[in-house]
Amino acid sequence: MYIGIDIGGTSIKYGLVSEEGDVMNKSSIPTSKNKNVFIKDILNIITRNIEDTPEIKAVGISAPGIIEKNGYFTTAGSLKAMYGVNLKVELEKHIQIPIQIENDANAAAIAERWIGNAQGIDNYLCVVLGTGVGGGIVINGDIYRGHHGMAGEFGWMIIDELPEKGNIETASINQRAAIVGGLCMRYNQFKKAENSEFEDIYDARIIFEQEMTDSIAKQVIEQFFRDLSIGLINLISIFDPEVVLIGGGISENNDFFTRLQKELVRWEQRHDSVKYLMGKTIAPIKQTKLKNDAGIVGAVYPIRRSLKLKTK
Repeated sequence: MYIGIDIGGTSIKYGLVSEEGDVMNKSSIPTSKNKNVFIKDILNIITRNIEDTPEIKAVGISAPGIIEKNGYFTTAGSLKAMYGVNLKVELEKHIQIPIQIENDANAAAIAERWIGNAQGIDNYLCVVLGTGVGGGIVINGDIYRGHHGMAGEFGWMIIDELPEKGNIETASINQRAAIVGGLCMRYNQFKKAENSEFEDIYDARIIFEQEMTDSIAKQVIEQFFRDLSIGLINLISIFDPEVVLIGGGISENNDFFTRLQKELVRWEQRHDSVKYLMGKTIAPIKQTKLKNDAGIVGAVYPIRRSLKLKTK
C-alpha cells in the first residue's frame, strides 16, 4: 500500500493506492499559501495515514511546477511560497519511509502507462489542456524530465508570427491553444474590444454553446482548433511517439475530441511530409483514461516501480 498525494492550486487530494493502482480512502483539504502551514498539512496527511495503515511502503506526491528529481521546486505554479523549497528534504526530516515528488503533468502521463490508455506503450506523449498546456514525455517507459525537470512545457512552443515588440509568448501554445489562457482569454479580448463592459468568461462550454450565433465565438474556436492541431503536428514530428494522449477536463467531452481528431487530420494532410507518413509513422491521438485520480495514481507509480526494482 502507498500514499498518493496530488497537490493543486486550490486543494490537496490524497488517498491510499494499492499494488494494482486502486485508490481508496480518498479525501482532500484546501491548499494553504503559507509555506509552513502547507508543509505541516502534508506531514499530517502522511503521518495520519501511516498510523491508520502501518503497512504503507512509500509516499508519492504530484505537484505543479518545475520540480527537480531530488524534490527541489524551481517553480510551483500558483504556490509562490514553495518556490526554491526542497519539499522532499523538508518531509524526510520527519518521515522515515521513501518519498518521491513528481510534476503533476508527468504524474498524469505515467499513470496512463500503469492502468490507463498507454499500457504496454513505451514511447508516448500526454498533452494536458487547461489554464495552460502542460505535458509529459515518456521515453522507453520512463518520464523524460530534462536536465532541470522542465521538459514537457509544451505550452511554451511558439507557433505563429511573432509580435514586433514585447512578449513573444502571445504567439505561444499557452496563449493560443490552452482552454483558459488561450480560448477564453482571446474570446474575452475580442468581446471587450467590441464592448468595454463585457464580463469575462472562463468557462469554455459557454463559448462553444454560442458558436453558431456569435461570430467572435466561431472565429476564436476555429483558430483554437487550428493552433492546437499545429502544436500537435510539431510534437509528433519531434518525438515520433506511438500515441499522443490528450487530457484535461475538456478532453473528456467526446464531441470536442472527435472534432479535434478531424481538425488534426485536416492539417496533417496539408503537410506533404506528414501526409506521406500518415498510416505509417504518424501517431494517433487518444483521450486519457484516468480522470480525477490521475495525479494520485501517477504520483505513486514511479516510487512503486523504483522499490520493486530494488528488491529484484
